[in-house]
Amino acid sequence: MKYRKLGSSDLLVSEIAFGSWLTFSSAARKQNAVACVHRALDRGVTLFDTANVYGRGVAEQVLGEALAGIKRDSVVLATKLFFPMSDTDRGLSRAQIEKQIDASLARLQVSYVDLYQCHRYDAQTPLEETLEALTRVVRAGKARYIGFSEWPIDRIEAALAMPQVEKFVSSQPQYSLLHRDPEHVLLPLCARSGISQIVWSPLAQGVLTGKYAPGAPFPTDSRAADDSMKGFLSPAWFKPEVLRAIQALRPLAKQAGLTLAQFSLAWVLRQPNVAAAIIGASQPDQVDENVAASGQVLSPDLVSQAEKLLGDALRQVNRM
Repeated sequence: MKYRKLGSSDLLVSEIAFGSWLTFSSAARKQNAVACVHRALDRGVTLFDTANVYGRGVAEQVLGEALAGIKRDSVVLATKLFFPMSDTDRGLSRAQIEKQIDASLARLQVSYVDLYQCHRYDAQTPLEETLEALTRVVRAGKARYIGFSEWPIDRIEAALAMPQVEKFVSSQPQYSLLHRDPEHVLLPLCARSGISQIVWSPLAQGVLTGKYAPGAPFPTDSRAADDSMKGFLSPAWFKPEVLRAIQALRPLAKQAGLTLAQFSLAWVLRQPNVAAAIIGASQPDQVDENVAASGQVLSPDLVSQAEKLLGDALRQVNRM
């Protein structure tokens, strides 16, 4: 496992982070979830990312139990807030930040998190109120640093310009070979501002593993076949042109000595502004495969071929 500095912080994080969105959100999956956390620790993963909303607290609780007994300073714990936890609890107001950080710490069984992230931007709360509340959280020792996920560019710039408040050190965007929007404005802004990326969906919700064959039924255990999950998947990714392009990446991955998933993760990690790519896993062997992407360097030729294959396919689909 290789490690990278997270923005302007003093945190060193594993290039592969372990996320708890799906596999931790159900108590019934707890045994596998705990096994995956322990395998991740064995493989050198130090960054664990969760959120209060995942399973309405279940994910944080299971992660806290899985990490019980692990030396606290050997892991980097990151959680998030914004989305509804009840009919009345949501957003980034002062009251919600104070309430939700305490609830998250209790579920995680820790006295502080290393990174407290705003899951989305809260247009209903003044930015000053949000940042002042987050600053109090940091100065009270309940979080070491703060970050954001999927904020509008102008709100990021406004936050960076605000005096006497804690500064963001991380951004959590969706970024992959199938979703390259952050390259245009977000990554350059963050690189100038001491902010690193912790990427979610680097495998495009599993599409970039190559599990979906053109013209074939979706695997029964896949996200695309799950009514509760398929809303998070872009319909464009399942067009025959795109699925064929993904299969055409296999020879490129083979040239690099990698699986398709490892190749796709290595592509994300080629960006110097990316500190980590978040993976999920329902079985420990999936952790093994994904962690092996750390430290892999793709040749410029393979990168350009992969980008052209998928870029051409997506442009073709968008013209339809």
